[in-house]
Amino acid sequence: MNEKGKLFVISGPSGAGKSTVVLKATDGRKDTCFSVSVTTRKPREGEINGKEYFFVQPDEFKEMVANGELLEHAEYVANSYGTPKKYVEEKLAQGLNVVLDIEVQGAGQVKEKMPDAVMIFITPPSLEELENRLRGRHTDSERKIEARLFRAREEYREAVNYDYIIINGDADVAAGEFGSILTSERCRSAERKKFLTEAF
Repeated sequence: MNEKGKLFVISGPSGAGKSTVVLKATDGRKDTCFSVSVTTRKPREGEINGKEYFFVQPDEFKEMVANGELLEHAEYVANSYGTPKKYVEEKLAQGLNVVLDIEVQGAGQVKEKMPDAVMIFITPPSLEELENRLRGRHTDSERKIEARLFRAREEYREAVNYDYIIINGDADVAAGEFGSILTSERCRSAERKKFLTEAF
């Protein structure tokens, strides 16, 4: 009897180290994959359609929104991005966990459409540590850093609605916690009681 996969929605402030934690946790796991987003932006050199993104024209994107084909969607720097419902459902049906890294507003849209999604918020131990990480990247202006910290405070207010909160003070420890969540969610009684039907 095949087990259906689970959808894991990851959120957290810029600088929280989400990508590092998720990559460490899923390295070598054959039961987990990343969601591939749809975007209207042009492919960058080396990007392959269907791997990094599904690249579509603006009119096609609008049609997908109108037809309810996206779990969530948003605009960023004059381009549109969204999560294709069909892609996620196909991977789940194949028994794969699907990981979706997305900001809190998009996460809320996904949770409304897929209530069984497991919500995980990843954050550094403190705002001070977050600020140190943002400054240590040497990629953002002072104004952008202040904007990211302001945004982080807003995201923290939403974090209490998530199923799990991972404190990323040490990426290896945080990855271990994330991996444990992946495993334990698959072992829930509600997910596996179908294997016990012979007893009834």
